[in-house]
Amino acid sequence: MKHQTTENNHALSWWKELLYIAGFYFVYSQIRNQFGSNGFFAAASSTAASNAELVIKFERALGLYFEEAVQTTFLNFTWLMWASNVFYGSFHFLVTIGTGVYLYWKFPFRFRRYRSTLGATTAIALTGFALFPLMPPRLLSAEAPYGANLIGYKFVDSLSEFGGLWSFDSGTMQAISNQWAAMPSLHLAWAAWCVYALHPILRRKISRTILLTYPLLTLFTIVVTGNHYWIDGIAGLITLGLGAIISNRLSGYWGRRRLMTSLKL
Repeated sequence: MKHQTTENNHALSWWKELLYIAGFYFVYSQIRNQFGSNGFFAAASSTAASNAELVIKFERALGLYFEEAVQTTFLNFTWLMWASNVFYGSFHFLVTIGTGVYLYWKFPFRFRRYRSTLGATTAIALTGFALFPLMPPRLLSAEAPYGANLIGYKFVDSLSEFGGLWSFDSGTMQAISNQWAAMPSLHLAWAAWCVYALHPILRRKISRTILLTYPLLTLFTIVVTGNHYWIDGIAGLITLGLGAIISNRLSGYWGRRRLMTSLKL
């Protein structure tokens, strides 16, 4: 009877989790959009462009500035560029939400910890968006107010050029969102989180293999569409690592609190 009551409580609490997550993402979006290209703490276009050139200079010093070459190589494959835009605009949410739902229904205790990891990761990313507004590659040659109109770069805004299922590049979306929230890349951070959360519990080798390809496809997509530099992805992985540390510390703390409370009872 106790086990059945626990299951019923779990089944009835999904709407609370949904409200928590929706509320968190709403607050996150509002804070993120106060920095960068718009908002109360908006940075200058020159700052975002200078940071972009700083990133490119650093990658060149490493001998690993390849984003422009990668995009140029695939520009003639219209279907691939269109598919990459769809992947970039939808899988980021669909796969992450699907991972969360699967964990919630199949592994509820695991869900709590990994939900906290994702939340901490997303919150930490705000620091990067606020302190280091970064113009993505696709805007380097674009016109003001969001582009820098820099000479010498061949990047293309793939969404404007090839389209997708819907447009995240409309004037309305640009006006209410932070166009320079590129560092770190939450696309790669969230994709890696899906692997972090699911890989240990998947039994089939084929499932684990397919899962491992997801962050790799995400990395390719964020580069070929011109939305990120590869180093944004590395920063996203570091952000995920910090989020995991914070989540594990909090889980340990609350676990000890619950244990002490039960002992007192």
